[in-house]
Parts: sequence; C-alpha cells; structure tokens
Amino acid sequence: MPAMTKPIWTPAPEQVAASGLAAFMAQVATRFAVPTTDYAELHRWSIEHPVEFWEEVWDFCGVIGERGAVGIENPGQMPGARFFPDARLNFAENLLRRNDDGTALVFWAEDRSEQHVSWQELRGAVARLAQALAADGVGVGDRVVALMPNCPETVIAMLAATSLGATWASCSPDFGEQGVLDRFGQIEPKALIACDGYFYAGKHFDCREKVERIARAIPSLQRVVVVPYAARILDKTVAVVESAHAVVLDDYVAADTQKP
Repeated sequence: MPAMTKPIWTPAPEQVAASGLAAFMAQVATRFAVPTTDYAELHRWSIEHPVEFWEEVWDFCGVIGERGAVGIENPGQMPGARFFPDARLNFAENLLRRNDDGTALVFWAEDRSEQHVSWQELRGAVARLAQALAADGVGVGDRVVALMPNCPETVIAMLAATSLGATWASCSPDFGEQGVLDRFGQIEPKALIACDGYFYAGKHFDCREKVERIARAIPSLQRVVVVPYAARILDKTVAVVESAHAVVLDDYVAADTQKP
C-alpha cells in the first residue's frame, strides 16, 4: 500500500485563523516575543520553555484554581517530572463554570426519547445531589461508585461526587455481578448510585436484585441511591431496592432540601 503523502482533509485558512490554537499562538507570540506562527514553531518553543508553555496553557484555558509557585518539579526526569506540584483545583468546578440556558447535555434514550439539560439545570441537579451526599458524610477521599447507563443522572452523580473531593468509579449495568464486586469491593465505597434497570436492543433488564446482592456484599456502603431510569421509560413506579441503605434519587435529594 503506498504511503499517504497528504492529509485527507485540511481546514480552510479562515477556519485555521479562527481556531483556539491560532489564538493561543498569537498570545504566546505577543507575550513572549517569539515567532510562533505555526504549530511546529509552537511545539519547538514548548519543548525549550516547558514551564512558560504550561503556565500559558493554564491562563489561556482559564483554569479555576491555585496554580502554586512551582512550575515544574524534577525537570528532565521521566518518570519523575511533575508540573504544578502544588496546584489545587476542583474538576467539577471547572466543568460547571457556565450557569445559563445553553445546552450542556443532549441524551437519547433507547426508546428514542430525547432529553436536553441546560447548564443551569445541570448545576442545580449537581448541587442538590452533592448536598445530600455531604449530609451523608461523603467528603474528600471517600469513594462514590455507580452502576449506571450512559444518561444525565450518571454525569450529575459524577460531578456531585467530584465536587466534594470524593473519588468516582463506575461500571456499566450490564457488568456481571462478580465483575462489579471485583472493581468496587477493593476501593471500599461509601455510596453507590445504581439504576433500577437498563435497555439493550429494545429489551428491558431489571437490575434491582443484582443491586441488592452487590450492596450486601460491600460492607463499607452506607448509602444506595436508586435512579429510576427504567421506570421512567416504562412509565412505572420504581420499587425500592431491598436494602437498609437504599433510597430513590428524587426522595434522597428532596429529603436533604427539607432539612433546616
């Protein structure tokens, strides 16, 4: 097979000029008086001045957080080099910087129903779940895990957990029970977010009994939050998972908002 000698597609000059990378190169050229007019020149400058490059990336991207005084630790070592070793930031805070009516999430369920979530709605849902988790004692260093499909509630739960400084781990609901326990059991999670069921190829799979067995097998769990994902699509009332720690998502966040 002959070697490819040119790209399959090349953007138009006006697209290149309007790109974020072009704006970044222009900023570098202005601030550091270096001729970074194309990618190769920018790449060369980044290698020769790694601290300045990454500080400029931080500023250009508007990262929310404290960068710290040290740009690089153990330069020239690989492994061993660390950029911004004293930096402090929150992943969720940076992702949720917008708070407007713009679309943050677009979700298509298997039944082809469509759901749009605005940035304002996303921030509100994350805040409510984060408050409920915090009231249950979830904080920095704790583990929150999920047995969830790819849906807005999964994104909301991930952001709520990380906003509190907790570690997030997840499995698809079609994982086998032992596979879930192998992943979750070793990290001793404090809370489990789980769906009541999911759909594949038009077929409904009930997860509630599996969630019950998983909850019983992980002694560190203090809360199981059940997301009525399947119940909403099937237009049925969700049956609560039989666990002393289980509560339906809507009741969970509503109970926290009613606290004095």
